[in-house]
Amino acid sequence: MDKLLNLLDKNCRLTNEQLAVMVGEPVSKVAAAIEEYEAKGIIRGYKAAIDWDKTSREYVIARIEIRVIPMRDHGFDEIARTIYSFDEVETCYLMSGGYDLAVTVSGKSFKDVALFVSQKLAPIDAVQSTATHFVLKKYKERGVLLEEKERDMREDVLL
Repeated sequence: MDKLLNLLDKNCRLTNEQLAVMVGEPVSKVAAAIEEYEAKGIIRGYKAAIDWDKTSREYVIARIEIRVIPMRDHGFDEIARTIYSFDEVETCYLMSGGYDLAVTVSGKSFKDVALFVSQKLAPIDAVQSTATHFVLKKYKERGVLLEEKERDMREDVLL
C-alpha cells in the first residue's frame, strides 16, 4: 500500500472512495489500511500547505543550525526533545555534516526569532553554537509550488 501513502502525501483530502479507485482496491480495504497506518503512527497527521505570504498573518521563518554536545547515555535525543518542545519550533532534524541539529522556527517578527535564539536556545547547556538563516521567500514547500508564474503580458508582433 505504498501507493496509498504516496497519494495521501500528495493530497490528503482525497476520499476513501477516490483512493480506492486510484489504488484498485475496495473502499473497505483502503479505509482499514488508513486506520492501521494511523494506529501504528505511520500517518502522524494531516496538514494543509498554506502560502502565508498571501494572508495578513505576520510571520517570519528561520532555519537554525545548531552544534551541540551530545549527552552521556542519551546522545542527541534528549537535547532534541528539549528544543522541539518550544512552541516556536516547527521542525527539528538530526543532521550529518557541519552541525548537529537543524531547526525551523517561526515568530511574528525577526526580533521574536532573535529573542528565541538568545533567550531560550542559546542558554541550553549542551548548545555550543547556532547559525540563524531567515527565510526571505518560499518557492516550493512539501512538494507544493508557492510561486505563480508571471504571465507574459507582451503582445505578439508579426513582422
